[in-house]
Amino acid sequence: MTDARGVCARSATDLSVNAPYVRGWAEAKRAADRLAEQLHTLDLDALFPQLKADVNVFGEGIVRLGTVRPAAAEALATLIMTGLTIEALRNATPEDVPRPTA
Repeated sequence: MTDARGVCARSATDLSVNAPYVRGWAEAKRAADRLAEQLHTLDLDALFPQLKADVNVFGEGIVRLGTVRPAAAEALATLIMTGLTIEALRNATPEDVPRPTA
């Protein structure tokens, strides 16, 4: 299945001369390596054994997480929500923070 941007398009098995495959794959490799580092730091790397960089037929880099167990998906969702919460709190102004009521 392919989304509107083609990110989920099939892998680049039929290469096209006009697609920048190496550039797309290199971008995906950097992102996959960064994610792998963070997962290793959190001791979660074993939950994503199939993590790898790839490229689709359009030359766009993609990061494949592979098939993951429900616990891995839940852990990733929790990490994303925690990060978003921390970011929101850092960007909050004093007026945004609710005051305790007594």
